[in-house]
Amino acid sequence: MKTVTIIGFNGALASAITGIIDLFRLAGVTWARIHGQQPTALFKTRLLTEEGAPCRCINGLTLVADGAWQEVGALGDDELLVIPTIGAPIAEILASNQALVQWLAQFRVLPEREVRVASNCTGAFLLAAAGLLDGREATTHWGFGDQFRRQFPAVNLHPEKLVTVDGPIACAGGGTAWWDLGVYLVERFAGPQTARELAKAFVIDAGRTSQAPYSALQSRRYHNDPAVFTVQNWLDSHYGDAITIDTLCQISCLSERTLLRRFKQATGETPHTYLQLLRVEVARTLLETGRDSLEQITQAVGYSDVSSFTRLFRRHTGLSPSQYRARFSR
Repeated sequence: MKTVTIIGFNGALASAITGIIDLFRLAGVTWARIHGQQPTALFKTRLLTEEGAPCRCINGLTLVADGAWQEVGALGDDELLVIPTIGAPIAEILASNQALVQWLAQFRVLPEREVRVASNCTGAFLLAAAGLLDGREATTHWGFGDQFRRQFPAVNLHPEKLVTVDGPIACAGGGTAWWDLGVYLVERFAGPQTARELAKAFVIDAGRTSQAPYSALQSRRYHNDPAVFTVQNWLDSHYGDAITIDTLCQISCLSERTLLRRFKQATGETPHTYLQLLRVEVARTLLETGRDSLEQITQAVGYSDVSSFTRLFRRHTGLSPSQYRARFSR
């Protein structure tokens, strides 16, 4: 069971603390209760503050801490550290939390294989002040992007992105992007099915952005390989075509061996499996929002045999297309 540690401080956004705690504590629980199954908690959470004192959030709520962050040393393989949104003026928070910044600096060197530290919204300012984001891709609230760049030019900032993941550091954008960050991290640590169930149980609406923030496919875009991005963007418009690896090699300007290696490294999937996932995601959207027949949807996503596509859809979603439409159609 992974332990998620949230750092509290005076002037933090309360919902970014309590909300992320709710997400992790109820992963594997709420969905099971909805369906009359035995719930299984997958994460432990704790709120740590300076010296373990209560923290008074920007909305006036005071949160009781579970302990002091000074007592935490190195992060273990089963631990995740989350910095919430700064709700008060950013300069004031940075100035009054220098001890926290110095404590965070110990995590500048972390194993690259897994996310260990994450921030939401303006919480990225604390990570950047501690040097954790130097040379890394990050995001923050779009309204503070210019200020962030001026203050931390060594960070590769992308304020247009909802979530960034660079090695062991993940960042979420503004507002309630902690929903997307939390569900993404649940997917990363507990699997896509658990993340999808959590998102549906919490009624997280993918329609609030142009992307599906809780889909298993979305996390395959959190990488830094431009050639793979080129292939993914091309597939977004050509998923219904008959696609060969030779075509993808031409699109990426890579040899087949190099493309396969880099695509797998960036997304965790082969191009063939990624295309299958993309077609299933498109079919899910069509089933949720439209009235096209299954035969029409099957052809639209590049398949000719309804039975074969139904088996593929069930393998990736756990439901047949008709069951999925009955449950999630708007």
